[in-house]
Amino acid sequence: MKKRQFEIEYLFKASPTIIYQFLTTPACLVRWFCDEADIENDLYTFSWANSDETAELVDDYEDELLRFRWEDADDDNEFLEFHLDTSPITGETILKIVGWALPTEYDLTIDSWNNQIKNLKKAMGEN
Repeated sequence: MKKRQFEIEYLFKASPTIIYQFLTTPACLVRWFCDEADIENDLYTFSWANSDETAELVDDYEDELLRFRWEDADDDNEFLEFHLDTSPITGETILKIVGWALPTEYDLTIDSWNNQIKNLKKAMGEN
């Protein structure tokens, strides 16, 4: 079964610089995304319970864009991307997440990201 792309957006009061830090440093990643995080060069290893996932950081534009390619992805075109932008109207930071999910897991994946972002906002002091 072929995965399909999703895009979801979230608004934050925090600056892109602060959010970028929470997306790229192990000490911050473990506060909202995973149980453990290890970074060696451009390889990020994320651990949850008894599962490890490794992703290569293929694009990094500080405070703007991160693109990861999962090592075990079925398709070379699959990626996980974080875009950071500022709303010209409200001045809030827009975090757009682009990724891939199986059609049977699509809603579950979106719900999971919604929960992860709640954890991120809580870790950053935004409730």
